[in-house]
Amino acid sequence: MFPMRRLDIYLNDHFAGAMLGVELSRRAAAENRGTELGDFLAALHREIVDERQTLRAVMSALGIDASSLKPAGAWLLEKAGRLKMNGQVRGRSPLSPLVELEGLEAGVSGKRSLWQVLGRAFPADERLERFHLDALVARADEQLKGLQEHRLALAPNALREEHTPRPTPG
Repeated sequence: MFPMRRLDIYLNDHFAGAMLGVELSRRAAAENRGTELGDFLAALHREIVDERQTLRAVMSALGIDASSLKPAGAWLLEKAGRLKMNGQVRGRSPLSPLVELEGLEAGVSGKRSLWQVLGRAFPADERLERFHLDALVARADEQLKGLQEHRLALAPNALREEHTPRPTPG
């Protein structure tokens, strides 16, 4: 039998990241409700919640106990992330959804890596057969494609500000 400590740490780190993804996707979907982006984010949120449950089941199948401390820290981190400066004194700015999409993209990329790594590290492990890791990688690829499309569509509005020309001295 091989030592499980590294696997325990790895999966619990991803489990905490999944908590962050759940909270960020929930907030982003709510902030964009009633728009095409909001519809996309609501569907993504449901998938992230489902995949967090899948990760929990993977951990259980591998005999890994889920840490309660790491996800709690991730929950706090997501809440603290709301305090960052966004160019406005109160409320959201056009930059907010762009930064949220970038955060979600990073999280989905990490989740994709998780499914790939598990498939490579445990290629013939009967405990993981029912999780269809290749399908989870493909799902993450689709999520990344959608996130990229929405992020790039938001970029011009998020980054370009209307400037009034200043008179040149002279």
